[in-house]
Amino acid sequence: MGLFDMFKKKAEAAAPAKPAAVEAQEATGTLCSPVSGRAIKMTDVPDPVFGGEMMGKGCAVYPDADVVYAPATGTVSVLMPHAVGINTPDGMEILCHVGVDTVDMNGKGFTSLIKQGDEVKAGDPCIKIDREKIAAAGHPDCVVLIVTNTTDYASVEMLVEPESTVSAGQAVVKATK
Repeated sequence: MGLFDMFKKKAEAAAPAKPAAVEAQEATGTLCSPVSGRAIKMTDVPDPVFGGEMMGKGCAVYPDADVVYAPATGTVSVLMPHAVGINTPDGMEILCHVGVDTVDMNGKGFTSLIKQGDEVKAGDPCIKIDREKIAAAGHPDCVVLIVTNTTDYASVEMLVEPESTVSAGQAVVKATK
């Protein structure tokens, strides 16, 4: 090592490779599943706020993989390690929240693949999750998909049967004005 080598900036670690997007069944007023797995009714989410539909209607999916994808095209309005909010061009406000009480994990087990203010398309990867860390912390890992401005719609309905297996990008919720 030369005398001035100690002043050279160390190489930064390369960012992890971003997973590929999934094909999404996007249509106006339709939300796609953010993960592949087992779909459940919102009222079956093991949390009084989500399960009581206090934040809005939608559904949830117990994931069988570790990437959460955008459920619709829009602008990332809120980004936390465990959740992403998206506003669609037609006015739908969406919250995609990973797990129950996962805010307690202080970001451990979550890697954001996007930034607040980004434009995303339905099926774009948003968050990488470590399901083992979520389980080790004692939290259910269901991914909750909520239309937070439900009162702006005449109906918000689940499009798939509860307990059915869904694929990331599959249409699962329809909101009708």
